[in-house]
Amino acid sequence: MRHGISHKKLNRTSEHRKALLKNMLNSLIKYEQITTTLPKAKFLKPQADKIISLGKKETLQNTKILISKLQDKISANKVIKKLSKRYSNRKGGYTRIIKAGFRYGDNAPMAVIEFVDRDVDAKRVDKKKKEVLKEDKDKKEQKKTATA
Repeated sequence: MRHGISHKKLNRTSEHRKALLKNMLNSLIKYEQITTTLPKAKFLKPQADKIISLGKKETLQNTKILISKLQDKISANKVIKKLSKRYSNRKGGYTRIIKAGFRYGDNAPMAVIEFVDRDVDAKRVDKKKKEVLKEDKDKKEQKKTATA
């Protein structure tokens, strides 16, 4: 019987599961929206909410805990400086899961996990300016042809 087992194992070893969680948390903090499978998103949601709650209490101890959990000072700083300020009035529920159909190859259920009241421009963090300008130009052209 499975009494007292608190989390999903996701068919991974504990080290792989911890690394997966850390990488997904960093990606979620950086881009504020990621697409993954539904079980992984459900596994990530409570952890992301705990990270934001830690960042809301800006103490040295919480900063060290964030850096040790995320293994990335840039992500920890973003949690403390931006995300904790954005959600200062909210008592919980900082993320949402939106079901996104099924993956083509193996029919796995997909989901989008994102921060509530997210910054839409955070998706473009790694893109070069030329690519972003080209995408904006393409969108404007599509709108012009749609209205004409």
